[in-house]
Amino acid sequence: MKLRKVTAASAVVLALAVTATACGSDNKKDSGSSNGGGGKITVGIKFDQPGIGQKTPQGYAGFDVDVATYVAGKLGYKPDQIEWKETKSADRENALSRGDVDFIAASYSITPERQQKVDFAGPYLLAHQDVLLRADDTAIKSPSDLNSKKLCSVTGSTSAQNVHDKLAPKAQLQQYPTYSACLTGLQNKAIDALTTDDSILAGYASQAAFKGKFKLGGFKMTNENYGIGVKKGSDLKAKINTALEAMVSDGSWKKAVDKNFGPAQYKNEPAPKIGNIVS
Repeated sequence: MKLRKVTAASAVVLALAVTATACGSDNKKDSGSSNGGGGKITVGIKFDQPGIGQKTPQGYAGFDVDVATYVAGKLGYKPDQIEWKETKSADRENALSRGDVDFIAASYSITPERQQKVDFAGPYLLAHQDVLLRADDTAIKSPSDLNSKKLCSVTGSTSAQNVHDKLAPKAQLQQYPTYSACLTGLQNKAIDALTTDDSILAGYASQAAFKGKFKLGGFKMTNENYGIGVKKGSDLKAKINTALEAMVSDGSWKKAVDKNFGPAQYKNEPAPKIGNIVS
């Protein structure tokens, strides 16, 4: 009887161990690995920026999504092994430090302040602060022409304030809750111009509903070096840099630019050299 009790208890322990092992295998997340296999990789993107990173009924779309998918492929992950996670601007550094994501491609400009908290691969795109205008607008030809004009940006953004402080002190600043609201205001002439990164503006203007209605000013008021953020000290940085170089050399980078920004007549800069941060 005693031997039977011990054997039964051992069987229970063994069954629990097997169950736990099986559960662990099902939920394996190969974070930071370049082997792929049966694991997943979690990538932070924007969900609300057309042309850059957007969640749609059909899935995820945009230049950053294309770049991230290519990079993940070079790291050994198929598209169905990518777990997309929304990373809003204010939470990007925290998402990396917490380990919520393996890397972030989300119109993430490389700055000295951010480099103290995270590492960056890239840059993979050189963008500039610009303005979006109505296609038939002939009055605004330079930043100084924004004086006395109604200039829109989203609440919490510093883009319009930068233009006001440095280039057009008489510009009338308008804050709207979203870029889509600014676009509506621009379309119905409630505002005269919308300002943020030219890549973001091109993404919005490339939407089918707005095709031919807007144009970029081409003012290049700042330099925005988009990088892929990784946790400080991560060995993914070097691997992602290698992937980005391959994306440029095989033509995939140019195809992604044309697909996502082409309808807005976006005059993109050439693909930047890895590690070359334009100030």
